[in-house]
Amino acid sequence: MALPSENLKKLGIELPEVAAPVAAYVPAVIDRGVVRTSGQLPFVDGSLIMEGAVGDGGASAEQAKEAAKIAALNCVAAAASLVGGVDKLEGCVKVVGFVSSLPDFYAQPAVVNGASEILGAIFEDSHARSAVGVAVLPLNSSVEIEAEFRIKGAND
Repeated sequence: MALPSENLKKLGIELPEVAAPVAAYVPAVIDRGVVRTSGQLPFVDGSLIMEGAVGDGGASAEQAKEAAKIAALNCVAAAASLVGGVDKLEGCVKVVGFVSSLPDFYAQPAVVNGASEILGAIFEDSHARSAVGVAVLPLNSSVEIEAEFRIKGAND
């Protein structure tokens, strides 16, 4: 099994800087051997890359899936920053994905796959997950992802 940093390199991905909180919270905390991230939005270089509800007449599911991937990478960056690097994370335990959805949109799981697929590629594991449709998200973001990661050696 390759290290997460090696998998990121193979994927041509460099982890972003930790996204600055948009309210009164921290990007991630450590709790009982697990890093739990706050909800991360699809920020790239400080700019939200996708806004608005997903569905007919709104953003496409494919666009939202890419935004979920970016938000998941922001989760990895937040978690890695707390433990001294991505290779100190053993794997992803759980993902919760929120999708701003128009009333006729029912493919939230397909959107959140963007997060699950990239996390699976980085950590070579699977995780528990929820995919939830909501009316609106902070800053009118299309998606928000939060994740939990095991810390290597924390439960030894």
